[in-house]
Amino acid sequence: MFRAGLLLGLVLVVGSIGACSSSASGPAKLTVFGASSLTETLTDLANLWHAAHPSNELEISTGSSAALRIQIEQGAPADVFLSADTTNPQLLVDGGLANGPLTAFARNSLTIIVPASNPARIASALDLAKPGVCVIAAGDDVPITLYANKLVGTLATLPGYGQAFADGYAANICTREDNVGAVVSKVALGEGDAAIVYIADADGTGVTSIDVPADANVVATYGAVAIKNSIAPALAVEFLAWLRGADAQTMLAAHGFGTAP
Repeated sequence: MFRAGLLLGLVLVVGSIGACSSSASGPAKLTVFGASSLTETLTDLANLWHAAHPSNELEISTGSSAALRIQIEQGAPADVFLSADTTNPQLLVDGGLANGPLTAFARNSLTIIVPASNPARIASALDLAKPGVCVIAAGDDVPITLYANKLVGTLATLPGYGQAFADGYAANICTREDNVGAVVSKVALGEGDAAIVYIADADGTGVTSIDVPADANVVATYGAVAIKNSIAPALAVEFLAWLRGADAQTMLAAHGFGTAP
């Protein structure tokens, strides 16, 4: 049986398995695969969804966006895929496994996190390249890595940074984790000196956030698709529309996400 990611398989059973109270037809259950950076947010979004759909069962599994996309490609049962980028859901659309066009539902920027005690005395992005700093990163295919690499590349073009900064940052990566949630956890435990993560992941995690230069920051667009083999296709489409509505957008903003483009 497929399970999504290493961080969390969260099952919320709310109400009875009866007819959906909304206009959607079909089974009163929705299986959502969501990016690791959405883990806490999805719990609150599930409560909001249940308030509008009290007879639904909502199942949420989170992990690396790339890993979740691969699981769907291999036949994992899902109705909706919420990714930390637009590339992974678009690959499902292009492969005929999801209905397009994808729905952009949130944005996220980047920041640097350090342990609360900040033992390496990281004060700015420049310090990520200091000799001896242990930078925690994610795997090559994880969206946060692609965004972080773009940020580092842009910083390298700024005065005072240069290619030496990019080379020093790369040399300081001491471990690669499966997803951004694991990156945050490792820094919070003091098992690394710093990491580049989403702003939404730096709140309330036991870490300290250090801003990156605004003119170099990267905006991540989160994309969602309804899976073609969904057993609740109408409900999946309704969920995507609901994500762009006022209630869901307010909740996303409360968790540090930017509004949908």
